[in-house]
Amino acid sequence: MTEEATIHISSAVVSVLPDHRDDVLRALATQADVEVHHADASKIVIVMEAAESGILGSRLAEIACWQGVLSANMVFEQVERLADIGG
Repeated sequence: MTEEATIHISSAVVSVLPDHRDDVLRALATQADVEVHHADASKIVIVMEAAESGILGSRLAEIACWQGVLSANMVFEQVERLADIGG
């Protein structure tokens, strides 16, 4: 049996120091497969896509280490077969 290609889609909340919010937003904008869906003074909601769950976790761990970031926590993850979404 062959393994079907999937995509992992995750939402996350990135908590930031308000003085660093704009810098973090600019850095997030440079990341492949990351979209910002909402931002207020200290919280940024992002959606990420990757071929594997581990990639999402690694990406969040990296974001959590950025200057001005207090935390980066996954809220939801969904796995879809690429064939089901036209990929």
